[in-house]
Amino acid sequence: MENQIIPFVFLLYILALSVFLGFALISRVPPLLHTPLMSEANAISGITLVGALIAAGSGDANSPLTIFLGTAAVAMATFNVVGGYLVTERMLKMFKSKTSAQSPAIKKG
Repeated sequence: MENQIIPFVFLLYILALSVFLGFALISRVPPLLHTPLMSEANAISGITLVGALIAAGSGDANSPLTIFLGTAAVAMATFNVVGGYLVTERMLKMFKSKTSAQSPAIKKG
């Protein structure tokens, strides 16, 4: 029993450290760099989606738990990727000026 608790505590310790480190890093990012940071996060989420697809396709395909967890992982990863790209697109639209968004009229003098 004790042999199973030690790896779990170690993994829990790593999770807690990664949460604190992630919060410390993200809170120090200047607002100008949030959009590129979101783009990088979307790329990582895309890798997560590929991992979810691989995990959903492996293992015991006849087990209802495996099918449910695989489907849930793919759905959550897809939602994360699509939502991230929509938010990034909205943030990029905020940086466009109103004159550049419209087609410029040719002025004849």
